[in-house]
Amino acid sequence: MSANDRLPTLVPVNTNPQVSTVENSRRKSTTVNGGWGSETVEESQAYIEAGYAFALGLAVYDRRTELGLTQTELARRAEMTQPQISNIEGGDSVPTLPLLTRLAKALDASLTIDLEGDTSAFAFNAHDGHQPDESSTDGRTSAA
Repeated sequence: MSANDRLPTLVPVNTNPQVSTVENSRRKSTTVNGGWGSETVEESQAYIEAGYAFALGLAVYDRRTELGLTQTELARRAEMTQPQISNIEGGDSVPTLPLLTRLAKALDASLTIDLEGDTSAFAFNAHDGHQPDESSTDGRTSAA
């Protein structure tokens, strides 16, 4: 079994271009087949939680690139630093609720989080009628 076989399964959960959604489906255990037979290995809680961070980071990345923003531009809009955005997108850190609120506002979207059992879904839903344009009133630019 390769390391990639143990990564979380991330699947798009909708086809609406106005919604950037990532779902993280987790298994409680993995069966490993080796030369001496098979063995069931329980995934740690930390590993499962890392999958949640990765899924959230992917949703941020998807919405940011949909808007044509760089990490630096998103950081400026959200009053954060570029390394903070990079860490979130890479799944290396999970932002607090106030930071999630600023991110959603900077991404001109609402954030929906659905946590049920070992499944998580994170969706940035574009605000109706608020499509990015070439220039905004605050001087920052974004492209669709």
